[in-house]
Amino acid sequence: MSLLLAAAALGLCTARAAYAEDASPNATTDASTGAATDSKWKIGVGPGVVITPKYPGSRQLSVFPFPALDISYDDRIFSQGPDVLGVNVLHGPAYHVGAALSFDFQTRKESDDPRLHGLGNVNGGPKLKLFADYTWWAFTGSVALYQDIAGNHQGTTVSTDFVASAPVGGWLFSVGPGFTWANATYTRTFFGVSGQQSAASGLPTYSTSAGVRDVHMNAMVTYDFSKHWNGSVSATFGRLEHDAANSPITEKRFELNTLASVNYKF
Repeated sequence: MSLLLAAAALGLCTARAAYAEDASPNATTDASTGAATDSKWKIGVGPGVVITPKYPGSRQLSVFPFPALDISYDDRIFSQGPDVLGVNVLHGPAYHVGAALSFDFQTRKESDDPRLHGLGNVNGGPKLKLFADYTWWAFTGSVALYQDIAGNHQGTTVSTDFVASAPVGGWLFSVGPGFTWANATYTRTFFGVSGQQSAASGLPTYSTSAGVRDVHMNAMVTYDFSKHWNGSVSATFGRLEHDAANSPITEKRFELNTLASVNYKF
């Protein structure tokens, strides 16, 4: 599972849980009535760190800082994690349907591993995201489509996730399964080996097709230290499937993406 898909799935654990938030720290007071009113703005910022495979199928891990942003206006416009700017075209207390401009940091460089020499580089970049989610009680189901719009040959992926969340005191626990489908362009870029690449790298030729890229399990724990501060640790445990699992590029079938952050809510 790529960092972009993992971040989206893990963000779902809290952002879409119907009861995940208590009284908003953005509350203001109506001057005429003295009653508390919620601001349409919800802003959370803080530092985060990510641990993710260096490239899909790699045994090596990369660790780097990641801004933990969670900004929204009137539950309509938002910026959250890898979703740089998004809009909920349709939304209600239990559902969201919309689009976002997301940035995928997933890359693969020939310099990442001697085995990759001759395969060429794969660059990260912006992707168009189309999404929908629905929450019933403690359960949230979601689907998100990501389309490469930067010409990096990363194709199209579709991630489907199901999350159950439970608040316990100041804690919020979330867990659930999911899977990722990828089109032929994506699987060919990250897991295929053409004749030219085979001659340059020494790896055997390998053809791929569209199909299930991985199955995974999401888990997240969030703790509210105070009205404004919270911390979270989340992980996505994934297993590559089909063409992705059997590729000569793949060294490790199991993937782990981990995010940890501290967030201040204004």
